[in-house]
Amino acid sequence: MARRQRSNGEGSVYQRADGLWIGAAFVLTTTGHRRRVVVSATTSELAWERLRKKIASSDSGIPVAAENWTVEEFLRYWLSTVDGELQPRTVEGYRVVVNRHLIPNLGSKKLDRLSASDVRTFMTKLRNRCRCCADNLDGKRPKNQRKCCSVGKCCEQFPSKRTVQQVHAVLRNALQQAMREELIARNVAKLIKVSVPKYDVNRGLTFEQAKALLKAAEGDRLEALYVLAVFMGLRRGELLGLRWSDIDWDGWERPCADHREEFCEDCAEDHSPTLRVRNTLQRVGSELVFLSPKTESSKRVSPLIAVCREALLEHWDRQDDEREAAAHWEGLDLVFCTPTGGPLDPSNLRSQWHPMRQRAGLGDVRFHDLRHSCVTLLLKLGVPPHVVRDIVGHADIHVTMTIYASVTLDDKREALRRLSDEMGR
Repeated sequence: MARRQRSNGEGSVYQRADGLWIGAAFVLTTTGHRRRVVVSATTSELAWERLRKKIASSDSGIPVAAENWTVEEFLRYWLSTVDGELQPRTVEGYRVVVNRHLIPNLGSKKLDRLSASDVRTFMTKLRNRCRCCADNLDGKRPKNQRKCCSVGKCCEQFPSKRTVQQVHAVLRNALQQAMREELIARNVAKLIKVSVPKYDVNRGLTFEQAKALLKAAEGDRLEALYVLAVFMGLRRGELLGLRWSDIDWDGWERPCADHREEFCEDCAEDHSPTLRVRNTLQRVGSELVFLSPKTESSKRVSPLIAVCREALLEHWDRQDDEREAAAHWEGLDLVFCTPTGGPLDPSNLRSQWHPMRQRAGLGDVRFHDLRHSCVTLLLKLGVPPHVVRDIVGHADIHVTMTIYASVTLDDKREALRRLSDEMGR
């Protein structure tokens, strides 16, 4: 029987001497030109199936990848593209996830052949594999201190739901970029669902605890920092990145002893000081870096109420004394700094916060929980949620109401009691 002549663009499939079947055809590629692409398979039918997929994508206007990327090659390329576009801390977090989790497990796979099954298998393995075993953490300890994985006793240090979610999110974001660059037809990571971690929404201070903290902070060199954290809900990085030039005293020069007593509630109507959040201090690698806030809503202007003004005035006097006593002063204009005027490392703030919370009897409350407290206490006072959102700089009111706000049993009891009273029962 005569052999059928293939139509133009149909491609061809043939078997190599080693038994592998090869398919080849000219298709539209991501370079904008038609190029010959090659697929391989163990059978003729599978080779034709793979080749027809390439041709069908080309015919529908979806270019075929000009380069045969591996997942590792694309992830490294993707990291280079986001560097400079995103916050340094965000890129650093992406890089850790890519190098620690994605490349070791998925890096050798072809990008255009990565399947939902591959991702599901990887996520299951990640979720159920002890990190101590995976990274040989116990084996790196001195021999007399090894007690789990290296001696055959798994310590079961499984990744948290938050870690699993972060790994999945990084892979999903990277593959989405591959889709935008038309390297793959679909984002297979989106087909895999992961559990969303439940946030602890009841970590804020009560009114009594907040008062105890402010009482314990009286006279401390960072008293004003705690005051601003409680009353204004500023983030740690925002507090440490705050400069005196970010405070608008509304016609007054920077505070000094000469006019401090004149700046009181009697002149509040004539002078309304404000605080502008426009910098945040973060540690990126081995360096302390001043960055812009992550979102536009974080760049905000808030009024300085009397308690915050007074705390800042006292802090200025205390800092002025430190400036005179210092042999060398770093002129960075920082509100909260080291005794020599340098930036205060965010991680070092923990060493000052722990003794403070013990004096106030707050147990293991985190410094960030002061921000939670500001949101929760304002909502308890009946402040509209959209006002609270703008005060603390949330990007979404859903965050204000779901993650930070908490409802206690007393709140529920009072709400039901009011309903009963209204119904006359």
